[in-house]
Amino acid sequence: LFYLLTAQSSKRFLRSAEPRDSNLKIVGSIIFPVKVYVKLNQNGPRILCVTNRLRNLELIDPVFQWRGPGGNILSENSSVKISPTGTLMFKRFKSNQSGVYTCSLVYKLTAEQPAKNLIMTYLIYAYSDSNYYYEFTAQYHAAPCNSIYNISFEKALLQVLSKLVAELSCEVTLIKSECHHVKMQRAGLQNEIYFTFSVASLDKEKNNRPCQQSTCDTSERLSKVQYLIEKFFEQQVEIMRKSSEPLPEIYYIEGTLQMVWVDRCYPGYGMNPLRHPDCPDCC
Repeated sequence: LFYLLTAQSSKRFLRSAEPRDSNLKIVGSIIFPVKVYVKLNQNGPRILCVTNRLRNLELIDPVFQWRGPGGNILSENSSVKISPTGTLMFKRFKSNQSGVYTCSLVYKLTAEQPAKNLIMTYLIYAYSDSNYYYEFTAQYHAAPCNSIYNISFEKALLQVLSKLVAELSCEVTLIKSECHHVKMQRAGLQNEIYFTFSVASLDKEKNNRPCQQSTCDTSERLSKVQYLIEKFFEQQVEIMRKSSEPLPEIYYIEGTLQMVWVDRCYPGYGMNPLRHPDCPDCC
């Protein structure tokens, strides 16, 4: 049983997503609210208090006034900056800063014209990258479905997989384990176990210590985990091919390992590509 459950470590990397450009400039509209996405703890884009039509015109005696969520007039502080030309900028954006913002612009196009007043509405959302995990499925030839050996094997498999990923501050969780009778071509009925398990990164290292920045990259750690698990199942096939002993009662069925990438958001955040087509992968 246990000699099939061994693997060695290796390395593979996955590039992290690049941050959005904080120099991006966003203009307003008097027809519809403009959606703005600001990454948590990052500097926001430059939000202009003009429409696209007025952006390239000369405005005489312009007066800009920003109001934040709740209708309070915005003033500069350590996290908000408003330029003399009415551009709003955020520094290290926090989740409680998201909400409805309005900017009123009073201006003239000529000195003789009466002043005009425009109000532009912005829906500003705090977002974060998804904290994804991997979901694996694998099939094993099994003992009879009511056999205690299947339960013992399941526990042993999960223990080995957990140890395999523990050094990378990841955890393995069994989602489901189902035993089925399968009619094989020219081989009659066989028993097979369908394992489904997930591998997710932990926010902290072993011994509950906070992750160091160089070792906490989720993409990098999960990429290494993917390699280790694929290698682990490949080695089970290699061991059986090289062995002169009869096949054990429970063994991995070659080629059945499958993996899918599953996105998940932290509590309080969700993902909605229909409502937010400009930021479909954002939480």
